Amino acid sequence: MSPMVTIPPKPWPTGLADNVEPLVRRVLAPNPSPYTFTGTQTYVVGMAEGPDCAVIDPGPDEADHIEAILAAVNGRKIVAIMCTHTHRDHSPAAAPLAAQTGAPIVGCAPLMLQVAGPRSDEAFDPTYAPDRVLADGEAMRGTGWTLTAVATPGHTSNHLCFALEESGALFTGDHVMGWSTSVVIPPDGDMGDYMASLEKLMAREDVRYHSAHGPAIEKPRQLVRGMIGHRRQRENQILRLLGEEARPVSGFIPDMYKGLDPRLIPAAEMSVTAHLLDLEKRGMAGRDGDLWRVA
Repeated sequence: MSPMVTIPPKPWPTGLADNVEPLVRRVLAPNPSPYTFTGTQTYVVGMAEGPDCAVIDPGPDEADHIEAILAAVNGRKIVAIMCTHTHRDHSPAAAPLAAQTGAPIVGCAPLMLQVAGPRSDEAFDPTYAPDRVLADGEAMRGTGWTLTAVATPGHTSNHLCFALEESGALFTGDHVMGWSTSVVIPPDGDMGDYMASLEKLMAREDVRYHSAHGPAIEKPRQLVRGMIGHRRQRENQILRLLGEEARPVSGFIPDMYKGLDPRLIPAAEMSVTAHLLDLEKRGMAGRDGDLWRVA
């Protein structure tokens, strides 16, 4: 989420299967927004002339999008419908796609928030019901392809990336995106986990990232290094502002996000809250009611 992001002009390649590397085709869903860029990107992984494939992040339950996925599959057996996480722009098409094809739903764990409050589960897909949950390091295999789960909690507690072993690509869902930083929204999103997951990716040697939104990332470690630096800069901003005076979450936004699209203010406030909660866990910040202060 960035106030400086410019969404490219239409037409976008919605519904078209785009060959992004020999084992990967990409299909863009019709759900553009300030939070999804031009829309959710579904990936079909497998040999073009092979007998089978996997579908990663099937996206929203839109009939036209499901038809576009099936066109990209082109008659191959779907070995697995794989979800990186269960936000509503990623997993709702899994159930109808499974019903049409008989394919199992495999990947992240289901998520049911138990936190009381105003629609704390609103962004999540309540229909997601996996046939198999992948643990960190577990793999799904087909003809000429292997997808290994890489646990990356933070954006959500159940977030997974998937490594395509044959090409060195990593499908990063919303954890790392080329168009914007990922939003970390409590109570499920956790900034400490998110930072640890970024450090985990820094230690890997993936050659490119395919994210759920935005273009492929050809210099992944350089981007991740920059994202870590950006988050540390935000943390330092928060500590500096706390040092000036105690303030509510909304009091950080004008100084930290100048020129922000007003539609993104709630997400910015959640991101600041995630940083504050992490600082509180580390004994660096505290609160009195709605006012945050230096610990």
